[in-house]
Amino acid sequence: MAVSMSPKQKVYQGVLQEIRKYIDSNDLEPGNKLPSERELTDKLQAGRSSVREALRAMELLGLIETRRGEGTYLSTYRPYQTVELLSSFILKENNTKKDLLVAKKVMEKEVAKIAYHRINNNDIHQLHTFIHDSELEPIEKHVSFFNYLFEKADNLLLAKVWQLMDEFSYTIAKLSYEEAFYLELIQLYKTRNYEMIEELFDKLSMRK
Repeated sequence: MAVSMSPKQKVYQGVLQEIRKYIDSNDLEPGNKLPSERELTDKLQAGRSSVREALRAMELLGLIETRRGEGTYLSTYRPYQTVELLSSFILKENNTKKDLLVAKKVMEKEVAKIAYHRINNNDIHQLHTFIHDSELEPIEKHVSFFNYLFEKADNLLLAKVWQLMDEFSYTIAKLSYEEAFYLELIQLYKTRNYEMIEELFDKLSMRK
């Protein structure tokens, strides 16, 4: 069932979108100063209270910072701030937590299959390097391994979605697989055995 927004919510959402467009059209970067609340009200032809609420939301998400006596500036975006905030609401339901982990594994299976067609001997060596790096924790090996596969898949949208899901899942559990899984996947790349990738992930699902 869809949740309808109140007129106030729609205005507030619209102001957020207009501020984003303003930032993009003016090529503002972290450290650049935003117009004052009054100036934004005039530029966006929006209500002062709506602009104020939009700026508060952006500050809460870590997108901007207010310096006393100086004004409001774009800050360096840190995804984990958004993740921590949203996860406190989204991940309260156990079913949501389970669905997130399942969806993340599905994405990892699909990127493993997409990357298969682009993997060469140098890539196989690099994947081995991640797994055998004794200075990396298991979760760091996992992230490095799959980040590399997403790069090979050359699909920015998939990569961004997976990274966000990985950040979310980190608030639930530090998800990684047994070392044997990664080595077996690398071996499938090496022997050019595409059909077995699906089976490898299916076995993983049964163990988890």
